[in-house]
Amino acid sequence: MQAHMNKALSGHKIGFVGLGNMGRANARHLHEAGAEVIVWNRSDAPAEAAVAQGMIRAATLPELARAIGDGVICINLTTTEVVDQVVFGAGGLIEGLHPNALIIDFGTTGVPQTKEFAKRVNWVDAPVSGGQVGAEAASLTIMAGGTEANFQRALPLFQVVGKNITHMGASGSGQVTKLANQLIVAQTIDAVAQALRMAELSGVDSALVRKALLGGFAESRILDLHGSRMVRRDFAPGGRAVLQLKDVRLMCELAESVGLNSPTLRNSLAQWETFVHEKGFGDLDHSGLFRMYE
Repeated sequence: MQAHMNKALSGHKIGFVGLGNMGRANARHLHEAGAEVIVWNRSDAPAEAAVAQGMIRAATLPELARAIGDGVICINLTTTEVVDQVVFGAGGLIEGLHPNALIIDFGTTGVPQTKEFAKRVNWVDAPVSGGQVGAEAASLTIMAGGTEANFQRALPLFQVVGKNITHMGASGSGQVTKLANQLIVAQTIDAVAQALRMAELSGVDSALVRKALLGGFAESRILDLHGSRMVRRDFAPGGRAVLQLKDVRLMCELAESVGLNSPTLRNSLAQWETFVHEKGFGDLDHSGLFRMYE
Protein backbone atom coordinates (compact mmCIF):
# COMPACT_ATOMS: atom_id res chain seq x y z
CA MET A 1 0.00 0.00 0.00
CA GLN A 2 3.02 2.30 0.40
CA ALA A 3 3.10 2.98 -3.32
CA HIS A 4 -0.35 4.50 -3.10
CA MET A 5 0.65 6.74 -0.20
CA ASN A 6 3.49 8.41 -2.07
CA LYS A 7 1.65 8.67 -5.41
CA ALA A 8 4.36 6.67 -7.20
CA LEU A 9 2.71 7.17 -10.60
CA SER A 10 2.03 10.92 -10.47
CA GLY A 11 2.36 12.40 -13.95
CA HIS A 12 1.79 9.03 -15.67
CA LYS A 13 -1.07 8.65 -18.14
CA ILE A 14 -2.17 5.02 -18.32
CA GLY A 15 -4.83 3.33 -20.45
CA PHE A 16 -6.73 0.38 -19.04
CA VAL A 17 -8.86 -1.96 -21.18
CA GLY A 18 -10.93 -4.71 -19.54
CA LEU A 19 -12.49 -4.04 -16.13
CA GLY A 20 -13.43 -7.53 -14.96
CA ASN A 21 -12.68 -8.88 -11.47
CA MET A 22 -8.93 -8.48 -11.97
CA GLY A 23 -8.80 -5.42 -14.24
CA ARG A 24 -11.13 -3.35 -12.08
CA ALA A 25 -8.86 -3.74 -9.03
CA ASN A 26 -5.64 -3.12 -11.01
CA ALA A 27 -7.02 0.06 -12.61
CA ARG A 28 -8.08 1.35 -9.21
CA HIS A 29 -4.61 0.77 -7.71
CA LEU A 30 -2.96 2.63 -10.61
CA HIS A 31 -5.39 5.52 -10.16
CA GLU A 32 -4.78 5.62 -6.40
CA ALA A 33 -1.03 5.70 -7.06
CA GLY A 34 -1.50 9.04 -8.82
CA ALA A 35 -1.76 8.06 -12.47
CA GLU A 36 -4.31 9.59 -14.81
CA VAL A 37 -6.17 6.42 -15.83
CA ILE A 38 -8.27 6.31 -19.00
CA VAL A 39 -10.48 3.23 -19.24
CA TRP A 40 -12.45 1.31 -21.85
CA ASN A 41 -14.74 -1.64 -21.19
CA ARG A 42 -17.14 -3.51 -23.43
CA SER A 43 -20.05 -3.24 -20.95
CA ASP A 44 -21.09 0.07 -19.36
CA ALA A 45 -21.40 -0.59 -15.64
CA PRO A 46 -17.70 -1.26 -14.82
CA ALA A 47 -16.60 1.77 -16.88
CA GLU A 48 -19.16 3.98 -15.10
CA ALA A 49 -17.93 2.69 -11.73
CA ALA A 50 -14.37 3.63 -12.72
CA VAL A 51 -15.51 7.15 -13.66
CA ALA A 52 -17.22 7.44 -10.26
CA GLN A 53 -13.83 6.68 -8.69
CA GLY A 54 -12.18 9.49 -10.66
CA MET A 55 -10.97 7.76 -13.81
CA ILE A 56 -11.72 8.93 -17.34
CA ARG A 57 -13.73 6.88 -19.84
CA ALA A 58 -12.82 6.71 -23.51
CA ALA A 59 -15.73 6.19 -25.93
CA THR A 60 -13.69 4.02 -28.31
CA LEU A 61 -10.43 2.07 -28.30
CA PRO A 62 -8.69 4.32 -30.88
CA GLU A 63 -9.71 7.34 -28.77
CA LEU A 64 -8.10 5.74 -25.71
CA ALA A 65 -4.93 4.98 -27.67
CA ARG A 66 -4.71 8.58 -28.95
CA ALA A 67 -5.26 9.96 -25.44
CA ILE A 68 -2.38 7.84 -24.08
CA GLY A 69 0.05 8.77 -26.86
CA ASP A 70 3.48 7.23 -26.26
CA GLY A 71 2.47 6.04 -22.77
CA VAL A 72 1.37 2.65 -21.44
CA ILE A 73 -1.88 0.78 -22.12
CA CYS A 74 -2.79 -2.18 -19.89
CA ILE A 75 -5.16 -4.86 -21.13
CA ASN A 76 -6.89 -7.42 -18.91
CA LEU A 77 -8.97 -9.57 -21.24
CA THR A 78 -10.32 -13.12 -21.22
CA THR A 79 -9.05 -14.87 -24.35
CA THR A 80 -6.36 -14.67 -27.02
CA GLU A 81 -9.06 -13.95 -29.63
CA VAL A 82 -10.39 -10.98 -27.64
CA VAL A 83 -6.85 -9.61 -27.17
CA ASP A 84 -6.23 -9.85 -30.93
CA GLN A 85 -9.54 -8.16 -31.73
CA VAL A 86 -9.20 -5.34 -29.15
CA VAL A 87 -5.64 -4.48 -30.13
CA PHE A 88 -5.37 -5.26 -33.83
CA GLY A 89 -8.97 -5.62 -35.08
CA ALA A 90 -11.22 -3.08 -36.82
CA GLY A 91 -11.96 -0.28 -34.35
CA GLY A 92 -9.13 -1.57 -32.14
CA LEU A 93 -6.31 0.21 -30.31
CA ILE A 94 -4.05 -0.11 -33.37
CA GLU A 95 -6.10 2.59 -35.18
CA GLY A 96 -4.90 5.24 -32.70
CA LEU A 97 -1.73 3.65 -31.33
CA HIS A 98 1.47 5.72 -31.10
CA PRO A 99 4.55 3.82 -32.40
CA ASN A 100 6.25 4.25 -28.99
CA ALA A 101 3.26 3.21 -26.87
CA LEU A 102 3.70 0.12 -24.70
CA ILE A 103 1.01 -2.53 -24.24
CA ILE A 104 1.02 -4.65 -21.09
CA ASP A 105 -1.10 -7.80 -21.35
CA PHE A 106 -2.09 -8.93 -17.83
CA GLY A 107 -4.22 -11.81 -19.14
CA THR A 108 -3.37 -15.39 -20.03
CA THR A 109 -2.83 -15.37 -23.78
CA GLY A 110 -1.51 -18.01 -26.21
CA VAL A 111 2.30 -18.24 -26.47
CA PRO A 112 2.74 -18.22 -30.29
CA GLN A 113 0.23 -15.37 -30.66
CA THR A 114 1.99 -13.35 -27.95
CA LYS A 115 5.29 -13.68 -29.81
CA GLU A 116 3.58 -12.41 -32.97
CA PHE A 117 1.96 -9.45 -31.17
CA ALA A 118 5.37 -8.42 -29.81
CA LYS A 119 6.77 -8.22 -33.37
CA ARG A 120 4.11 -5.63 -34.27
CA VAL A 121 4.03 -3.29 -31.25
CA ASN A 122 5.93 -2.72 -27.97
CA TRP A 123 4.53 -5.54 -25.84
CA VAL A 124 5.06 -7.03 -22.39
CA ASP A 125 3.20 -10.23 -21.58
CA ALA A 126 2.59 -10.01 -17.83
CA PRO A 127 0.13 -12.67 -16.73
CA VAL A 128 -0.53 -12.78 -13.01
CA SER A 129 -1.23 -15.26 -10.23
CA GLY A 130 -3.04 -14.53 -7.00
CA GLY A 131 -6.59 -14.28 -8.28
CA GLN A 132 -9.15 -11.70 -7.29
CA VAL A 133 -7.89 -11.73 -3.69
CA GLY A 134 -4.36 -10.82 -4.86
CA ALA A 135 -5.68 -8.18 -7.24
CA GLU A 136 -7.71 -6.47 -4.50
CA ALA A 137 -4.72 -6.56 -2.12
CA ALA A 138 -2.25 -5.34 -4.81
CA SER A 139 -0.14 -8.42 -4.02
CA LEU A 140 -0.22 -10.23 -7.38
CA THR A 141 2.62 -12.42 -8.58
CA ILE A 142 3.65 -11.09 -12.00
CA MET A 143 5.62 -13.12 -14.56
CA ALA A 144 6.73 -10.86 -17.40
CA GLY A 145 8.08 -11.51 -20.88
CA GLY A 146 9.55 -8.88 -23.21
CA THR A 147 12.66 -6.85 -23.88
CA GLU A 148 14.60 -5.45 -20.93
CA ALA A 149 13.72 -1.89 -22.01
CA ASN A 150 9.99 -2.64 -22.16
CA PHE A 151 10.12 -4.50 -18.84
CA GLN A 152 11.77 -1.48 -17.18
CA ARG A 153 9.01 0.78 -18.58
CA ALA A 154 6.37 -1.54 -17.14
CA LEU A 155 8.06 -2.05 -13.76
CA PRO A 156 6.69 1.04 -11.95
CA LEU A 157 3.14 -0.17 -12.76
CA PHE A 158 3.96 -3.72 -11.70
CA GLN A 159 5.24 -2.44 -8.35
CA VAL A 160 1.85 -0.81 -7.70
CA VAL A 161 -0.32 -3.86 -8.46
CA GLY A 162 2.00 -6.72 -7.50
CA LYS A 163 4.57 -8.00 -5.01
CA ASN A 164 6.53 -10.88 -6.55
CA ILE A 165 7.68 -9.58 -9.96
CA THR A 166 9.98 -11.61 -12.21
CA HIS A 167 11.28 -10.79 -15.69
CA MET A 168 11.20 -14.26 -17.27
CA GLY A 169 12.96 -13.38 -20.53
CA ALA A 170 11.87 -12.73 -24.11
CA SER A 171 8.27 -12.19 -25.29
CA GLY A 172 6.07 -15.20 -24.57
CA SER A 173 8.11 -16.38 -21.58
CA GLY A 174 5.67 -14.77 -19.15
CA GLN A 175 2.83 -16.73 -20.75
CA VAL A 176 4.85 -19.98 -20.61
CA THR A 177 5.38 -19.38 -16.88
CA LYS A 178 1.69 -18.67 -16.33
CA LEU A 179 0.72 -21.88 -18.13
CA ALA A 180 3.16 -23.78 -15.88
CA ASN A 181 1.37 -22.14 -12.93
CA GLN A 182 -2.04 -23.10 -14.33
CA LEU A 183 -0.97 -26.68 -14.97
CA ILE A 184 -0.21 -27.01 -11.25
CA VAL A 185 -3.41 -25.15 -10.28
CA ALA A 186 -5.77 -27.16 -12.52
CA GLN A 187 -4.48 -30.52 -11.33
CA THR A 188 -4.13 -29.50 -7.67
CA ILE A 189 -7.76 -28.32 -7.53
CA ASP A 190 -8.72 -31.77 -8.79
CA ALA A 191 -6.50 -33.52 -6.21
CA VAL A 192 -7.82 -31.40 -3.31
CA ALA A 193 -11.43 -31.99 -4.43
CA GLN A 194 -10.88 -35.76 -4.54
CA ALA A 195 -9.11 -35.81 -1.17
CA LEU A 196 -11.78 -33.83 0.67
CA ARG A 197 -14.64 -35.75 -0.95
CA MET A 198 -12.96 -39.08 -0.11
CA ALA A 199 -12.75 -37.95 3.53
CA GLU A 200 -16.43 -36.97 3.56
CA LEU A 201 -17.51 -40.27 2.04
CA SER A 202 -15.44 -42.03 4.72
CA GLY A 203 -17.36 -40.21 7.44
CA VAL A 204 -14.51 -37.86 8.39
CA ASP A 205 -15.06 -34.08 8.74
CA SER A 206 -13.55 -32.46 5.61
CA ALA A 207 -13.01 -29.17 7.44
CA LEU A 208 -10.84 -30.99 9.99
CA VAL A 209 -9.02 -32.89 7.23
CA ARG A 210 -8.19 -29.60 5.52
CA LYS A 211 -7.00 -28.12 8.83
CA ALA A 212 -4.81 -31.14 9.59
CA LEU A 213 -3.24 -31.21 6.12
CA LEU A 214 -2.40 -27.48 6.17
CA GLY A 215 0.46 -28.27 8.56
CA GLY A 216 2.02 -30.91 6.34
CA PHE A 217 3.55 -31.71 2.99
CA ALA A 218 0.24 -31.36 1.10
CA GLU A 219 -0.11 -27.75 2.20
CA SER A 220 -0.83 -25.32 -0.66
CA ARG A 221 -2.73 -22.12 -1.31
CA ILE A 222 -5.29 -24.23 -3.14
CA LEU A 223 -5.83 -26.51 -0.13
CA ASP A 224 -6.07 -23.38 2.03
CA LEU A 225 -8.33 -21.07 -0.05
CA HIS A 226 -10.12 -23.44 -2.42
CA GLY A 227 -10.25 -26.25 0.15
CA SER A 228 -12.15 -23.85 2.37
CA ARG A 229 -14.59 -23.08 -0.47
CA MET A 230 -15.10 -26.81 -1.08
CA VAL A 231 -15.83 -27.48 2.61
CA ARG A 232 -18.33 -24.59 2.66
CA ARG A 233 -19.73 -25.39 -0.82
CA ASP A 234 -19.17 -21.73 -1.75
CA PHE A 235 -18.49 -21.62 -5.48
CA ALA A 236 -19.38 -17.98 -6.26
CA PRO A 237 -16.90 -17.12 -9.02
CA GLY A 238 -13.56 -15.51 -8.34
CA GLY A 239 -11.80 -17.36 -11.15
CA ARG A 240 -14.46 -18.89 -13.39
CA ALA A 241 -14.15 -22.52 -14.44
CA VAL A 242 -14.65 -21.62 -18.11
CA LEU A 243 -11.42 -19.57 -17.96
CA GLN A 244 -9.59 -22.42 -16.22
CA LEU A 245 -10.63 -24.65 -19.12
CA LYS A 246 -9.33 -22.06 -21.59
CA ASP A 247 -5.95 -22.14 -19.81
CA VAL A 248 -5.84 -25.96 -19.79
CA ARG A 249 -6.46 -25.94 -23.54
CA LEU A 250 -3.58 -23.45 -24.00
CA MET A 251 -1.34 -25.70 -21.86
CA CYS A 252 -2.19 -28.74 -23.97
CA GLU A 253 -1.33 -26.80 -27.14
CA LEU A 254 1.97 -25.67 -25.62
CA ALA A 255 2.82 -29.17 -24.33
CA GLU A 256 2.16 -30.63 -27.78
CA SER A 257 4.23 -27.95 -29.52
CA VAL A 258 7.27 -28.62 -27.30
CA GLY A 259 6.91 -32.41 -27.23
CA LEU A 260 5.80 -32.92 -23.63
CA ASN A 261 3.69 -36.07 -23.39
CA SER A 262 1.49 -35.82 -20.28
CA PRO A 263 -1.33 -38.30 -19.58
CA THR A 264 -2.33 -36.35 -16.45
CA LEU A 265 -2.64 -33.14 -18.48
CA ARG A 266 -4.87 -34.93 -21.00
CA ASN A 267 -6.99 -36.25 -18.13
CA SER A 268 -7.15 -32.75 -16.64
CA LEU A 269 -8.43 -31.39 -19.96
CA ALA A 270 -11.11 -34.10 -20.07
CA GLN A 271 -12.19 -33.26 -16.50
CA TRP A 272 -12.52 -29.52 -17.16
CA GLU A 273 -14.27 -30.07 -20.51
CA THR A 274 -16.83 -32.32 -18.79
CA PHE A 275 -17.29 -29.92 -15.89
CA VAL A 276 -17.83 -26.87 -18.09
CA HIS A 277 -19.63 -28.31 -21.11
CA GLU A 278 -21.42 -31.52 -20.08
CA LYS A 279 -22.28 -30.44 -16.54
CA GLY A 280 -22.73 -26.77 -17.47
CA PHE A 281 -20.74 -25.41 -14.53
CA GLY A 282 -18.55 -22.94 -16.48
CA ASP A 283 -19.69 -19.92 -14.47
CA LEU A 284 -18.84 -21.44 -11.09
CA ASP A 285 -15.51 -20.72 -9.41
CA HIS A 286 -12.88 -23.22 -10.56
CA SER A 287 -12.86 -24.67 -7.02
CA GLY A 288 -16.36 -25.90 -7.95
CA LEU A 289 -14.70 -28.82 -9.75
CA PHE A 290 -15.43 -30.45 -6.37
CA ARG A 291 -18.99 -30.97 -7.64
CA MET A 292 -17.67 -33.59 -10.11
CA TYR A 293 -17.27 -35.89 -7.08
CA GLU A 294 -20.63 -35.29 -5.41
